[in-house]
Amino acid sequence: MKILHDTFLKHLSNKICDAIGVAFPEAQISVEDIYQNISEPPNKAMGQFAFPCFPLAKALRSSPVNISKVLIEHLGEDSIVKSSVLQGPYINFFIRPQAFGSEGIEKILSGEYFNYQLIERPSKMMFEYSQPNTHKELHVGHMRNLCLGNALVRMNRYVGNTVVPSTYPGDVGTHVAKCLWFLKYHCEDKAPTCTEDRGPWLGSLYTKASNKLVEEKDTDKEASNRAELTIILKELEAGKGEYFDLWKETREWSIDLMNKVYKWVDVDFDRWYFESEVDGPSLEFVNTLHKEGKLIESDGAIGMDLKDDKLGFCMLIKSDGTGLYATKDLALAYKKFEEYHLDQSYYIVDKRQAFHFQQVFKVLEKVGFEHSKDCHHLQYDFVELPDGAMSSRKGNIVPLTDLIDKMEQTIVSEYLEKYRGEWSDEEINTTASTIANGAIKYGMIRMDNNRKIVFDMNEWLKLDGETGPYLQYVCARIHSLCEKQGHRPTETVEWSMLEKTQEINLMQKLTQFNSTLELAARQHKTASVCTYLYELGKLFNGFYAECSIQKAESEQLKQARLGLSKATELTMIRGLETLGITAPKKM
Repeated sequence: MKILHDTFLKHLSNKICDAIGVAFPEAQISVEDIYQNISEPPNKAMGQFAFPCFPLAKALRSSPVNISKVLIEHLGEDSIVKSSVLQGPYINFFIRPQAFGSEGIEKILSGEYFNYQLIERPSKMMFEYSQPNTHKELHVGHMRNLCLGNALVRMNRYVGNTVVPSTYPGDVGTHVAKCLWFLKYHCEDKAPTCTEDRGPWLGSLYTKASNKLVEEKDTDKEASNRAELTIILKELEAGKGEYFDLWKETREWSIDLMNKVYKWVDVDFDRWYFESEVDGPSLEFVNTLHKEGKLIESDGAIGMDLKDDKLGFCMLIKSDGTGLYATKDLALAYKKFEEYHLDQSYYIVDKRQAFHFQQVFKVLEKVGFEHSKDCHHLQYDFVELPDGAMSSRKGNIVPLTDLIDKMEQTIVSEYLEKYRGEWSDEEINTTASTIANGAIKYGMIRMDNNRKIVFDMNEWLKLDGETGPYLQYVCARIHSLCEKQGHRPTETVEWSMLEKTQEINLMQKLTQFNSTLELAARQHKTASVCTYLYELGKLFNGFYAECSIQKAESEQLKQARLGLSKATELTMIRGLETLGITAPKKM
């Protein structure tokens, strides 16, 4: 049975089910079916919830309108339902403000609401995300993957799943060889003495290396360059030699940069799978599959013919004996499930790799991997700058460390400098970092995964509109309001006094937080949580404008409105937390 975690939908579902049982005992409809069919009327003046009688029409051989007329006779008011009204084939329900308060707002204020079990059968799942390459510079484009994975991990933990976050950095390959080649033969500058600067500096060499190789293409140097790159790759594969030693040293510079970024983003991985870790073992694994007759040889290459599945030939070992990305992903899939005994494994990788994962998952299925059906590719579209796509090779990127510094400086100069003297320098710098962090994260996850993102720093930093700083500002504003107006959390609140439309709408929205999170986690849609929080922020601003707190008619009404305000702050803080965003107490 599905967990009915929305208090009011659960109550209405049981109430409607009981009424149907009396009025139409022959009807076959479950509480869960009713729960799924309850919706919100398009106009709040029509009620808070609506039940359509269409699902009963076929079984009862009657029109939905006639059914609703009979059914409403058995739906009286109670401690939660204030009234039920007909709206054609719909029965609309008005909820008592006291019920919204006692069953919803009070539980939010106590924290109980955020600890409900939201799913019946929790899963153990791995999210593999953030697969940056060493020896390249991390840029703003990497943040969509990182922010998306971080949010999905947090959302699934909130609803009750056990989550293993992992990353799969690419620390071997041609890009590494190019960087090491340039570092040895063409780099005129010494590595920075400051350890923190070495990662970005190393990444900048990759662009220079790519450009240098392009310049020397079709010249007498092309053959020697190609031969040197081959030597580098062979030394890395053998695990010894001058280039291997240089690789070990410079690889750490990149890892240090990754860790610096992960610390800023507040991301921790339970497992780092390095490409070099599965390189050799994956070749052995695929060769074993070949010996077992599960793979074929074609023109010297080993792989699987997937033409009947319209997936072509999946090459796993090239004719020169080297592996490919598919080779490593095949072995890595086994490794993940063996190490962590997973129920589900998710790969957060951009849409360009859709065909790759279709092939890998199909090969896993055909070689008899029992968990092939539990491997899923969560794809997303790219991040672009206003003037087009980014490329590390071409050098038209926004380095992430530079971007963070620029954003924080902009926030200080445009928003926080006026508090200098009133706030400490540490408070200003910390708040600037928190706002920049929220701006990037919210901007990267508020769009559907299949939509392209255009990064525009100035737009993302606005305090109005659908941005992270806007939501952070709403939280800070409410926190300040409750402190200044004297919110008393221990006082008994008379929620029945909150009768205005803006108050009812805000209470109803707050009680929908858990159902929003459960659905968003199940559908892997961070955008749904973003939309909810943005709508919640707008509803609060509408409530604040129309329902005076300072000039409330009585102290009881004032405390009720302050309680509602505090519940909004707590819900927004928890919602932002599930997206990896921190809400500062003042802005």
